Amino acid sequence: MDENTSRNFAQLTGVISAPPVFSHAGRGETFYTFPMEVARLSGATDTVNIIVRDELLEGLELGDAEKICVTGELRSFNNKSGEGAKLVITVFAKEICLCDGEDSNIVRLTGTLCKPPNLRMTPMGRDICDLMLAVNRRYGRSDYLPCITWGLKAREAADWDVGTVVSLEGRIQSRSYIKIIGGEPVEKTAFEVSVTEINEFT
Repeated sequence: MDENTSRNFAQLTGVISAPPVFSHAGRGETFYTFPMEVARLSGATDTVNIIVRDELLEGLELGDAEKICVTGELRSFNNKSGEGAKLVITVFAKEICLCDGEDSNIVRLTGTLCKPPNLRMTPMGRDICDLMLAVNRRYGRSDYLPCITWGLKAREAADWDVGTVVSLEGRIQSRSYIKIIGGEPVEKTAFEVSVTEINEFT
């Protein structure tokens, strides 16, 4: 496992919910994107956007509702178009293959807290803490990834300072919410890592 993979690892098994479409081109490469649906044990479904090089798609017969496994990294970029989310979260695929296994959603990250933790309480009275994790890539770039943790771990995380290095495991989830824009309610989708284990990295 290379150094970057040890800091940022994502592996999803699920189904494609729409065919790949052109995303962008850069440095002589072409990239495509498609949405992938991953079922939770509860029966709810998370829809995650995948970015993939065209060479990884070659030879794969990807059709709607095809079960696939994607291994890669969580990525973020600032959307300056004025439309959609300001912080866009995707999975950058490094490997992709057809499979027939059960749905899975695994994320492992090691990074630095870049904002003060925000401890709050859900309407049901459960502690929840919002974290923003900066995870370094090669060549001096970083991905900024929103994470949430619960209960005792949330209370522990609330005491950490900006600059604390943490290691965590969880899953990427999509969450719908309503935002009022121009006086009208607009449905939006947020992406975050729901944390199951988190500790200071030593």
